[in-house]
Amino acid sequence: MSEIPIILLAAGQSSRMGGTDKLMQEVDGMPLLCRAAGIARQVGPVFVALPPQPHPRYGALSGLDVEIIEVPDAAEGMNASLRRAIAALPEQTPAAMILLADLPDLTEEDLRTTLQAVSKFPACKIWRGATEDGKPGHPVIFHRSLFPELKTLTGDTGAHSVTRRHPENVHLVPLPGQRARLDLDTPADWQDWRNRKKAHE
Repeated sequence: MSEIPIILLAAGQSSRMGGTDKLMQEVDGMPLLCRAAGIARQVGPVFVALPPQPHPRYGALSGLDVEIIEVPDAAEGMNASLRRAIAALPEQTPAAMILLADLPDLTEEDLRTTLQAVSKFPACKIWRGATEDGKPGHPVIFHRSLFPELKTLTGDTGAHSVTRRHPENVHLVPLPGQRARLDLDTPADWQDWRNRKKAHE
């Protein structure tokens, strides 16, 4: 179990899903959110940023050993979750992994591979999952020295501005296929993904 906690960002509104919640879509026999949290929990302590209660996503995490961070200002965008999650981490946290909850192909091994880069490349401050052809994606680990910057972010841009400010400190970790970037935001995305899964069964 890693001493580096994992922040699972799951407070988004699924605004492009036509009224359904992408994080409650079934993947491997369970809601996508449950799958993501369960995989992360095998690797390290997990902090899950969620929209204000009541919300069905709380039920999807029932019984899992994760710490819930309620984000009352979740409507602002992803950075509200980032600010609150970083602020909730234990004081001596050496680094934190930021993980999006809507990446259905990421595996426990992918998270471990990214974590291993922290000790292999200690001169860096950002360790980032990438596609096998080198396109940056997720998860992303930030050294604690960057926490103050993460706490000042606003809007829905995520931590891209922080990674752009420190290009010399970023180490990309290639992961198999395109799963470091494959998120599913619309019903058509989900249908295409399911069709591909069936074709490979």
